[in-house]
Amino acid sequence: MSGGLVEATSWDEDREVVEVRSPLDGELIDSIVGSGRHEVAAAVAAAHRAQAEWARVPAGDRGAVLARLADAVRDAADELATTEHRETGRPREQARAAVEAAAGTLDEYAALGPVHRGRSLNGEHDATDLMVHEPRGVVAALTPWNEPVAVACGVLGAALVTGNAVVHKPSERAVRTGVLLNRVLAAHLPEGLLGSVAGGPRCGAELVADSTLDVIAHVGSTAAGRSIAAAAAATGAKTLLENGGNDALIVDAGIDPEHAAEQAAVGAFANSGQICTSVERIYVHRDLAEDFLAALVEQARRRVFGAPAADEIPMGPLVAEEHRAEVHRKVRDALDAGATLLAGGVLPDGDGSYYPATVLTDCRPEMEVLREEVLGPVAAVRVVDDFDQALREAAADRHGLAATVLTPDMAHAQRSWRALRVGTVKINEVFGGAPGGAAQPRGASGSGFGFGPELLDEMTATKVVHLVPPVLPGT
Repeated sequence: MSGGLVEATSWDEDREVVEVRSPLDGELIDSIVGSGRHEVAAAVAAAHRAQAEWARVPAGDRGAVLARLADAVRDAADELATTEHRETGRPREQARAAVEAAAGTLDEYAALGPVHRGRSLNGEHDATDLMVHEPRGVVAALTPWNEPVAVACGVLGAALVTGNAVVHKPSERAVRTGVLLNRVLAAHLPEGLLGSVAGGPRCGAELVADSTLDVIAHVGSTAAGRSIAAAAAATGAKTLLENGGNDALIVDAGIDPEHAAEQAAVGAFANSGQICTSVERIYVHRDLAEDFLAALVEQARRRVFGAPAADEIPMGPLVAEEHRAEVHRKVRDALDAGATLLAGGVLPDGDGSYYPATVLTDCRPEMEVLREEVLGPVAAVRVVDDFDQALREAAADRHGLAATVLTPDMAHAQRSWRALRVGTVKINEVFGGAPGGAAQPRGASGSGFGFGPELLDEMTATKVVHLVPPVLPGT
């Protein structure tokens, strides 16, 4: 494997320039010239040429290549984590843990890819009937800034191990991290198999409009996902969309309020609330609301900027100043509409797009902090009279990514996972789960499997083969 990355980094006309500023201090890190239509088309064409040969590589050999990719990501973990830290503000240790998780995902697909399913059918005695899975062709992967390595490795790994080629566009807010990852991976891949394009919305629009793409996989905002779906409807490309979420947390009566507050804080404040499955809205039973809120406020106050003390937890900045302004607007709008501020909610002094862990209560269903994704460290709390109200209001949402229920009542647990129309329901733990799980988001949160073994099915097409002996002359 010679290792050649097809990079597209110059715009043909009216060049689109992406300024990369660090959210840590606002410093200009780099200016990226966006990929133009000719560069995007060249990357897609190169991917088509490389894919035909790659599809002929035995599945076991493709799996071995993916195992080498996992090792390469681990070898580059420090550089990837440092780049992500500088570019997105994510604390370095958390970024490095995400890189290790990304390598683990590549290992998973290295093992699963070679044994990806196929089956024989029961037909006529003298016939052979098979269902086989073939690579779809060329996959456009558009990946987010809040998990620029882990998500990319999942999508790229599943596409490559099943025999596809990929053209990868990382988010413009994590473009340096994405391009670095592409270079690390491409060093172990055939020429042209992994294309890299860089830029902002214009570059993304050029890529998804390419009529020769077979799959478009996008992880990002709902608005971008809908635009991509419209483009794919015109070209016929299959779409995999994991888009914004508005994940609910239900805190039922009988749960320890201190433990519930710890879970809520992890869900709402991890990575400064910038995780697709962050807790966005909390429904807490009135019987324990007072104790829960007091404990949650204490959890919020433990989240600090800079070097933490022994009992404190580091908080990174939000990814960009304009993103912080939008988070703060949603908080102020909630306060103006009658919500009560218990912690945070004030723009800090100094450089960087930092925002404090924020707790709101007295929230009502019509408030934007309960209706829409905030994607910041904001815990919006609504006190409810009983579990039925909590479940009813949690389920009444247009998004469908994930939800969590903390309850001692197994009947409530059973009811909740059936009633919540989301891809993932977590009972008594906000984050976690066994490896290999897969889920399909619903509604405004997208469609298609975005991870797990089932993502291999999404990256392949099923073909039925019916084979009977030939009829020869004289027979």
